[in-house]
Amino acid sequence: MAKKTISKKELNKEEVESGMEIRVHQKIKDVNAKGEEKERVQVFEGLVIGRKGGQNQNATITVRKVSGGIAVEKIFPVYSPLITKFELLKTYKTRRAKLYFLRDHKKKLKEKK
Repeated sequence: MAKKTISKKELNKEEVESGMEIRVHQKIKDVNAKGEEKERVQVFEGLVIGRKGGQNQNATITVRKVSGGIAVEKIFPVYSPLITKFELLKTYKTRRAKLYFLRDHKKKLKEKK
């Protein structure tokens, strides 16, 4: 049986929901010692554990990742001009809208087919 390859898909901002493993591309302004500003894109990859605000302009998503045994959560405003794109990696089958129980338990989610 051949392995199914999943290509990375760029998401619309309305399509992001909990249970998705995504990459968030965010613009960051850096200032060096001379005072010059540089703009770069920083990538944060993790699981969306919640979305607040629905389709409103003030909607936010909470993305959680574990790196080196330490969990990091970031809250991103969905419609911010600093967010360049969302990239879908995987989708998981969920029964809840908010996946806050993943903070306490080491439960594994099943991937959607």
